[in-house]
Parts: sequence; structure tokens; C-alpha cells
Amino acid sequence: MRHGKKDNHLGRTASHRKAMLSNMASSLILHKRIETTLAKAKELRKFVEPLLTRAKEDSTHNRRIAFSYLKDKESTKELFGVVSDKIASRPGGYTRIIKLGNRLGDAAETALIELVDFNDALLLANADKPAKTRRSRRGGKKAEGATEAAPAKKEDHPIVAETEAAAEEEAPKTEETPGETEKE
Repeated sequence: MRHGKKDNHLGRTASHRKAMLSNMASSLILHKRIETTLAKAKELRKFVEPLLTRAKEDSTHNRRIAFSYLKDKESTKELFGVVSDKIASRPGGYTRIIKLGNRLGDAAETALIELVDFNDALLLANADKPAKTRRSRRGGKKAEGATEAAPAKKEDHPIVAETEAAAEEEAPKTEETPGETEKE
């Protein structure tokens, strides 16, 4: 029985698995994204996220622990230099796994694992979006003259109101001439 055994051994011995995860973590830190199988990406996430958390506090002890996992001087320098500066304010969730589909040779599920703060295209797209606000059920706008017992109308819905307001802004506005108003 395999009760409580949550790690995927990836069909490898312990030493082979440890060496493979170390190499993949070094590649991820140096290149900021790598393409691999989904199972390896999920195991790599469990391996590298604690290292990224340790890198937030630059001390000799944390550097030695990170080096014992990575076994690569360059990736350790990159981790405590460039990477730790970018993730300093993030409370966790440093990696993102994006499924890519199946590989042609063996139909294995492939995935892209990347460091979240280094995807410039996605960061620029998120910067353009306005900040999300929370809407309360109690604090919504009510139609004029409507009572609380009356059923809600389609126009009272906040999303419908926003889209209608946006449509009005986009519609071409016609200006009235002074002569037209005097005739009426």
C-alpha cells in the first residue's frame, strides 16, 4: 500500500532523482523558464520553491544550503542576486506551470515551468489592467424608486451597468447647435 506517499519517484533511483532535480533547478534559475514533462515540472516546483524562499534572506547559512541543493556556483549567485531581488515582495508562488500538450514521440504531457516575476509579456499585460475591486452585495447601486422587496432588474446589475456606460462613451456624440434648442 502507498498510504501517504505523495512524492513521484519519476522511475529513478534516489540519487538519480536528486541529481536530475538539482540540474533542472539550476537551469530554471539561470534561464528563468524550461520545458519538461508535467510530472517533472510538478516535482521541480516542490524542489525549487523552498530554495527561492531561502534566497529572500541573504546569509552565509542560506547560501550554503542552496549550494548543497544546486551544486552549481553560477546558479547560486544568480539565485541570491537577480532572482532574490525580483521575488522579495512576493509571499510565495514563485513558479508557474503551463501545460503545452503531448509530446510526439511518447505522448508524454509536456509543460513549461517558469519563474513568475520574469515573464515580461505577462507583467506588462497585468500592468495595463485596472486593479480589481471587490463588490459587496449590500452596497450595490439601486434603481431610483425601487424598494428592497422588488426583484432585481437587469439594469441594476453592476456589470451590465458598466458595459452600458462603456457603450455610451464609445458611441459618437452629436452636438446640438444653439439654433435647434431655441426653436423648441
